[in-house]
Amino acid sequence: MEHEKDPGWQYLRRTREQVLEDQSKPYDSKKNVWIPDPEEGYLAGEITATKGDQVTIVTARGNEVTLKKELVQEMNPPKFEKTEDMSNLSFLNDASVLHNLRSRYAAMLIYTYSGLFCVVINPYKRLPIYTDSCARMFMGKRKTEMPPHLFAVSDEAYRNMLQDHENQSMLITGESGAGKTENTKKVICYFAAVGASQQEGGAEVDPNKKKVTLEDQIVQTNPVLEAFGNAKTVRNNNSSRFGKFIRIHFNKHGRLASCDIEHYLLEKSRVIRQAPGERCYHIFYQIYSDFRPELKKELLLDLPIKDYWFVAQAELIIDGIDDVEEFQLTDEAFDILNFSAVEKQDCYRLMSAHMHMGNMKFKQRPREEQAEPDGTDEAEKASNMYGIGCEEFLKALTKPRVKVGTEWVSKGQNCEQVNWAVGAMAKGLYSRVFNWLVKKCNLTLDQKGIDRDYFIGVLDIAGFEIFDFNSFEQLWINFVNEKLQQFFNHHMFVLEQEEYAREGIQWVFIDFGLDLQACIELIEKPLGIISMLDEECIVPKATDLTLASKLVDQHLGKHPNFEKPKPPKGKQGEAHFAMRHYAGTVRYNCLNWLEKNKDPLNDTVMSAMKQSKGNDLLVEILQDYTTQEEAAAKAKEGGGGGKKKGKSGSFMTVSMLYRESLNNLMTMLNKTHPHFIRCIIPNEKKQSGMIDAALVLNQLTCNGVLEGIRICRKGFPNRTLHPDFVQRYAILAAKEAKSDDDKKKCAEAIMSKLVNDGSLSEEMFRIGLTKVFFKAGVLAHLEDIRDEKLHHHHHH
Repeated sequence: MEHEKDPGWQYLRRTREQVLEDQSKPYDSKKNVWIPDPEEGYLAGEITATKGDQVTIVTARGNEVTLKKELVQEMNPPKFEKTEDMSNLSFLNDASVLHNLRSRYAAMLIYTYSGLFCVVINPYKRLPIYTDSCARMFMGKRKTEMPPHLFAVSDEAYRNMLQDHENQSMLITGESGAGKTENTKKVICYFAAVGASQQEGGAEVDPNKKKVTLEDQIVQTNPVLEAFGNAKTVRNNNSSRFGKFIRIHFNKHGRLASCDIEHYLLEKSRVIRQAPGERCYHIFYQIYSDFRPELKKELLLDLPIKDYWFVAQAELIIDGIDDVEEFQLTDEAFDILNFSAVEKQDCYRLMSAHMHMGNMKFKQRPREEQAEPDGTDEAEKASNMYGIGCEEFLKALTKPRVKVGTEWVSKGQNCEQVNWAVGAMAKGLYSRVFNWLVKKCNLTLDQKGIDRDYFIGVLDIAGFEIFDFNSFEQLWINFVNEKLQQFFNHHMFVLEQEEYAREGIQWVFIDFGLDLQACIELIEKPLGIISMLDEECIVPKATDLTLASKLVDQHLGKHPNFEKPKPPKGKQGEAHFAMRHYAGTVRYNCLNWLEKNKDPLNDTVMSAMKQSKGNDLLVEILQDYTTQEEAAAKAKEGGGGGKKKGKSGSFMTVSMLYRESLNNLMTMLNKTHPHFIRCIIPNEKKQSGMIDAALVLNQLTCNGVLEGIRICRKGFPNRTLHPDFVQRYAILAAKEAKSDDDKKKCAEAIMSKLVNDGSLSEEMFRIGLTKVFFKAGVLAHLEDIRDEKLHHHHHH
């Protein structure tokens, strides 16, 4: 094959010699096993004695151990060494999955299939497997005839779209640093290349005009969205704090049409609070970086950055990242994406206003529930940036106008209420700027002129994670993943059912999507966690602790997924309740949940901002905000409208908005044919070729690979076409193997002989129209019988 000359090929498939060497290892199915090991995850061993339920094993390290039989896991025969699809393994246990991934990774084969999943382990080095020549090898090939690769999955999606006239989605998940965003970029480049190669009518494009490609433009949206949406976390210096679904549109001939970005769950709390070791969004430090020396003066930023509380609670610099260089990229990307100089400056002014606003001070009048400004310097700078009057701004914060009965009155606020309002406003404005940035990027990406018949969406979203301290944001990320895992389980169930139906097999397969239903309902049903949180947000004297105790009263002992949290171990924080997710039990802490969920905006301040004379962008991002006065005026004219209202009548809680956004995502995904890419971080040291077993096993649990395998095992995961089956196992029933021209009948005859002589039981297999289906482990048993026969033949 000419492929083998490609420099990337050695990172994709083993040579014949390597395969033969792998498969010639000595092996005895009765003795070779895996045993649990704290260092390696699992260690190879050989059984030397069995006594009752205890076995004695000599390990690969050479020491002897005795342990309970149930802790031992079977080892696959060497013919499965470094297999490209783990669902083919005879023994689908955790040890074998880990071993297969570990041995492939050691050979730098970073992609491996596991049934419907494509698992990829971050190589921490540049491999020559994303070149143009590599991409061409995969175009138009069947997934089964090529080695595992992101491109193979992408090509399958592209062909499915054209053949089945159905939208597709690629779900790329993984934790911080596993390589989601890198793989997302590679997928998009592949689709851009395939879609661009489908030029209609072979019309030659003028070679002198350098066309800006869609791919370039998509890549250009990165610096802008990353400056405003990425930040340093403890585990990743450039962590996306939002999920994105990039839709690439094609016409019905498969030609690239355009692209748009949808985003989910931007982490807003970060703009007013940072945990130790973390940093706020990159943009604030970029503005401060002196790439444009005059900028700080224009933005009235005259203090050192460490004095701006909203962005200076933890780290200010990131090792190995130069904010000057990064700001240059952001600033230039703004230009490439057609932002005007005024829009750019207005945007920077809003960021600066954010920093000033975080430094405004208020004091309370003695014996009164009334706050007043404690100095107006920062407020003046903030209102200058917003283009509104300072006095009006401060009055709106300390004495907002509210409706009491039919009257509008000024209602005094205490310090706590004012500070809350400032924080909520900061978060509200920041997320509106982010929405505007995405909208502007989409305008640039919307190439007019080609029909948009189908899309392939690429979802890049935070994976399930369990931290020492899990708060409101974590609950949402884990909830999203619970829904995505349910979507996968259900998809897998449907495909299995269809295959069994096609093959005429009777089998009641369980819908594993329902396994996750209890946890999902605990979170989202009436009287579930979210609805109780929303209710508590309108109870007058409610606190985070009243919420916690109501949750415990309502669910503890009554819901299987709701537990009393175990006391904190090591660095763990306190927790108010624990929840069993598919990926493990998470301890949640309710601190600040009411505040995080309410985020109500001060109407009077918003009114003033909508009238801004010095910042057009501010007016633009508040266009869809209807104040209560405007709503009342509209209602008088009979226009209805008004701001989005939740049940509480006054405002939408954060969880209402999140839920709406999540429902939109799930609705969209349910209309697509999904493909799953699971990214894995091999070790915390960014070291190439090294696997930290505990870390990888934990991810295989969290990302549903082990769950997928568990489901696989409930059905008939191993399948063999009738002719292949008859040829391989003829030696077990020579007469039956030749009994008919119809290979299906021969297969039936072989199987009934094996059942009659006690080698197999009926429930271990099914015979379909074109294939024989086996329960997990059955093929290994057949291989053993076959080996014995062959061995026997040799000796006679």
